[in-house]
Amino acid sequence: MRYLLFLHLLGATVWVGGHLVLLLGILPGALRSRDVAPVRGFEAIYERIGIPALLVQIVTGVWLATLWLAPSQWLSDVPVAHLVQAKLVLLAMTALLGVHARLALIPRLDGQRLPQLGVHIVLITLTAVAFVWVGTGFRYGGLF
Repeated sequence: MRYLLFLHLLGATVWVGGHLVLLLGILPGALRSRDVAPVRGFEAIYERIGIPALLVQIVTGVWLATLWLAPSQWLSDVPVAHLVQAKLVLLAMTALLGVHARLALIPRLDGQRLPQLGVHIVLITLTAVAFVWVGTGFRYGGLF
């Protein structure tokens, strides 16, 4: 379990850290100048490590969840099940935001549409941070 948790946290570090860098380091300057090049440059580099990191998180997260609770109990009304449910909702949100970005925003990205992508970046980053918050609940017994 320790190795799974390590890989899961390593994937989270890349996923969350990359989105925080994009949101706080790249996006503000791009929005000020209405220049999409910094965002496109970051995405080109980050996708090569960010997507595999997300996939590692999904595989290890599902595996860890099965160690915490049998899949038949994931929808039950116990604190650990609530954490698994929250993680699954966040995963669905991540998938929807990713599909929306890939199909609707990035192909037509220009200076005028950059604020729309900015909203998307805020949402995906908040979702990534929420993943971390929910994950701490496995150690501390619940969401709050």
